[in-house]
Amino acid sequence: MVAVETTAGTQAKPVNWQMIAREFEAIVEAKNVIQRKEELLVYECDGLTSYRQRPALVVLPRTTEQVAELVKICNRYEVPFIARGAGTGLSGGALPIENSVLIGTALMKQILEVDLENQRVVVQPGVINNWVTQAVSGAGFYYAPDPSSQIICSIGGNVAENSGGVHCLKYGVTTNHVLGLKLVLPDGSIVEVGSKVPEMPGYDLTGLFVGSEGTLGIATEITLRILKTSESIHVLLADFTSVEAAGQAVSDIISAGIIPGGMEMMDNFSINAVENVVATNCYPRDAAAILLIELDGLSVEVETNSDRVATICRNNGARSITVATDPQERLTLWKGRKAAFAAMGKISPDYYVQDGVIPRTQLQYVLREIEALSQQHGYRVANVFHAGDGNLHPLILFDNAIPGQLEEVEALGGDILKLCVAVGGSISGEHGIGADKRCYMPEMFSETDLETMLWVRQVWNPKGLANPEKLFPTPRTCGESARTHQAMPNPDAEVF
Repeated sequence: MVAVETTAGTQAKPVNWQMIAREFEAIVEAKNVIQRKEELLVYECDGLTSYRQRPALVVLPRTTEQVAELVKICNRYEVPFIARGAGTGLSGGALPIENSVLIGTALMKQILEVDLENQRVVVQPGVINNWVTQAVSGAGFYYAPDPSSQIICSIGGNVAENSGGVHCLKYGVTTNHVLGLKLVLPDGSIVEVGSKVPEMPGYDLTGLFVGSEGTLGIATEITLRILKTSESIHVLLADFTSVEAAGQAVSDIISAGIIPGGMEMMDNFSINAVENVVATNCYPRDAAAILLIELDGLSVEVETNSDRVATICRNNGARSITVATDPQERLTLWKGRKAAFAAMGKISPDYYVQDGVIPRTQLQYVLREIEALSQQHGYRVANVFHAGDGNLHPLILFDNAIPGQLEEVEALGGDILKLCVAVGGSISGEHGIGADKRCYMPEMFSETDLETMLWVRQVWNPKGLANPEKLFPTPRTCGESARTHQAMPNPDAEVF
């Protein structure tokens, strides 16, 4: 018997949406309450576009107080609500459910405070990830977590999913850079957790909230830690004739006591897809794999480690090594990796991505097994991943217009996640669980583990209204749940 989430948050009684819309309009401008069918379609999915469900209403607040009043209305009418940032998530975390309100934070995009002396900034959740670095880079600071979607993803979504990025190997994921939060709880009350100082007594409620995927409330103000820009930065590109050799180089670099700022691997399939679209002219098309390795710190340290890393790569059969020290040259080397997901759209109508995590020592074995699973299921898999911390991003290419293919690639993705867990890893490193992977939670956690997590959610979210049907398994299987969201809602349903 596996502990599962109930769906008590999805109300069955009739709801007067016109009345709720009028109450929303009393709080925000009428133009920020979205009701028309064609406008609601914009919000029917996040970056996991295979699953779609139109919300009943979308409302766009600008302040904490407005969010609180909106949530109070949802609580009073027992209407489920889903918070959404930029909609770039890849696990269906911002997927609406039937007869729900979607609270978008896109208009909450102010940087409220910049405190360089104490190395922190306070932002609203709609602030784009890259804007934080832009706001402080002139003074020699930056914000470390850098998902590949950093030019469009929002800080609120990063907090919800505990996003990582290229530099998470050395500097950690979002939770390592969040000092405090102002929150609107599911009953509409406003609380503050954490602080502007790094250490606080009592329970770590900030750490609990980061990565909770909107199931505990909505973050409306976020205090972030910023870092001083390194004195020196080198980016090395090493190409290999086998994926196994590149994987061994990764293990040897870490074993040597060197912790790069970032260490990424791309296989031949990904290399050619990127070069076809981005044309960096830096990635050798005939390489079986490349490593991108960023080293940062004091100049003498970076110079020494750059030589050591180059030697380790050569000892593992690297054919050539390119070293970039100029900012523009470094940007060019990273450009292809940052565009890898988008490049897949050029060669396939659809792709399905997972982000399992494995121990680095299992890298070579797992990559061989993924290739075997690819052959077994009959779908191409491109591998792009954070090699340093073992966070894989297998991209399964398919055509959603062909009946049955989505279910087949879901099965392949599930087998890859089970493989990651079997070797001592995890089913997610940064994309979150959302609606997509909740059925695999029992692969990692016991019934008691899941029940304990559900107790926490029950305390914060007793009516189950905040982002229901996410994160935890329900009595339905993943496939059944996903398929309920593939079809468009009933066209005869009330829309005004």
